[in-house]
Amino acid sequence: MNNQLQDYNPSGIAEINGNLLGLPFDYDSANLIVFAVPWEVTVSYGAGTANGPQRILDASLQIDLFDFDHPDGWKQGIFMLEIPQDILEKNNYYRQEAAKIIERQAQGKALTDTPDLTPVLTAINQAGEQVNQWLFTQCQTAINQGKQVAVIGGDHSSPLGYFQALATKYENYGILHIDAHADLRDAYEEFEFSHASIMFNAMKIPQISKLVQVAIRDICQDEVDIINNSNERIIAYYEPAIKQKLYSGMTWINLCQEIISHLPENVYISFDVDGLDPKLCPHTGTPVPGGLELEQAYCLFRELVNSGRKIIGFDVCEVGDAEWDGNVGARIVYKLANLLFLSQTKI
Repeated sequence: MNNQLQDYNPSGIAEINGNLLGLPFDYDSANLIVFAVPWEVTVSYGAGTANGPQRILDASLQIDLFDFDHPDGWKQGIFMLEIPQDILEKNNYYRQEAAKIIERQAQGKALTDTPDLTPVLTAINQAGEQVNQWLFTQCQTAINQGKQVAVIGGDHSSPLGYFQALATKYENYGILHIDAHADLRDAYEEFEFSHASIMFNAMKIPQISKLVQVAIRDICQDEVDIINNSNERIIAYYEPAIKQKLYSGMTWINLCQEIISHLPENVYISFDVDGLDPKLCPHTGTPVPGGLELEQAYCLFRELVNSGRKIIGFDVCEVGDAEWDGNVGARIVYKLANLLFLSQTKI
């Protein structure tokens, strides 16, 4: 592997070797291990994000390695494990099963009506738990070997097992959450591990001391109540309030610094691409007008690093099954990989 690195030309054409960006690393030689979670069983609007990891992998081969924030960031070693086909196959099966439940609810009928769908719901929740447990075990193994970890979804339910693994290493960490949605619904549509419940489930982890949400613009009253009653454990920066401040003359960089001031020293970034303007990832599961520009998000992350805080992990979720979405998603993954490494090594 070291010999490969000596012969490697970062300005050359990416090799199709199964790894992100065609980089010449394996599990042992990489600092950052990337797990794909092709899971979108409970998606309630547009499907396709289970293919997000493959789209990101394919698109990553077109990205130049020079990064303005950390030109040598790729040298840390980045390795993406093979996309688990067994999870993708289970996803395809349970996705169809979940559609029956979603349709029944849309009709205003009980799951216990004929045919009784409660066993289907139980099976879906168990399958979600198995995916979480698999990811927890994989992440904990990597963390115990001194690796950094990233997750590529799937829908936004994907990283829960990683949150739980980080809680075994850090007594206290915060989540910086980019999203159009608060994802604070309790078992949305009765699915315990719904994409719309990821942050509700995260808040069950006591080691997560702070959740700071940015670009939220599609939210229900129950979620607003959870935020308002969280004793500032959850801080929401709603899109209308963000825009109003910017229109009033506040600079984005000053607002970024304010947002970051709420976070503890160790920060996990959870990036649902529907937090961006939908022109950037139009095929995401639940697109909402408005949102951040890509450089606005990067600026926020830069200010996080500049503040001296450490990025301890990240996920990128809800990338749709389309070439353009994969292109944007791959760039986000690479940017976060470089900023994570920069934050860990910055003095």
